[in-house]
Amino acid sequence: MLVEPYSKKMEEEWDSFVWKSASGTIFHTRRFLSYHPPERFRDNSLVFREKNIIALFPAVDLEGVLFSHRGASYGGFVYMDNLSIKNSFKLIESLIDYAKKHGFRRIEMTLPPLIYLQRPNNYLDFVMMKEGFKYRKRELTAYIPITDDPFSLFKQEARTATRKAMKEGLTVEFSDDFASFYEILKKNLRMRHNVKPTHTLDELLKLKSLFPDRIWLNAVYLKGRMIAGTVIFETNQRVALAFYISHDDNFQKYRPVNFLFYDTLKKCKEKGFQYLDLGTFTLNMEPNMGLGRFKESLGARGLFRDTLYIDL
Repeated sequence: MLVEPYSKKMEEEWDSFVWKSASGTIFHTRRFLSYHPPERFRDNSLVFREKNIIALFPAVDLEGVLFSHRGASYGGFVYMDNLSIKNSFKLIESLIDYAKKHGFRRIEMTLPPLIYLQRPNNYLDFVMMKEGFKYRKRELTAYIPITDDPFSLFKQEARTATRKAMKEGLTVEFSDDFASFYEILKKNLRMRHNVKPTHTLDELLKLKSLFPDRIWLNAVYLKGRMIAGTVIFETNQRVALAFYISHDDNFQKYRPVNFLFYDTLKKCKEKGFQYLDLGTFTLNMEPNMGLGRFKESLGARGLFRDTLYIDL
């Protein structure tokens, strides 16, 4: 199996393969990764071929570690649905050989949860364990299967809160006002966790411009004022990801977030998605029980978002 470093001339071929693949997401595309300034990462992405492309591996070189990918939520291999167990062994063995030959001391990757795969399988996880990979961490991400009626999965308290928001006259709308949402998000993260959003507002707007149809803001309004919202990334044909979720604490009595996700789930159903990923409720394998309880009230359950590594 030939391992070939990515070059700019492959960009169109790369992204075309991602969108047709069984495992790729928006985070694997060159279009997404291009929002990072060139000096932020030293790209070391790889293409695996046997005449035709077998798999892609977006990656960066960071102090001797081959990471897939430090600039994205998910990394790992992108492959077609016909990937066999035999070629799974070839991919992992070729990756390890490449990393050793080029002086890397470690390989590390974060895999998309199983719902992101066209047909869920654990071929690559199995082979990595056989070849000596270990888990660095196993976070839990909360996902909701999308149904005709979101209330069918909501717990009673979530249904009651949603109906209360409706009676209070709140509305939920697609919005282009990312600046207002970002102020709510920034204040909320600072107050609750003393952290900043993953992206600057300029970066978020750049991503929106790169993916005008795949990134959207769904926002809750009270008398024309935005009081909550979620930024949705349409990651692939199957899964939409609520990348950011936030609300103005001053309006919590209206229970806007429950109504927000009732509406968001309906919109995701109209768009043909199978799952809504609400993001992790663990950090370094420590669960946030309150956050987990809230996501479960909307019908969510937890799946692994695994990070694996091998020291060479």
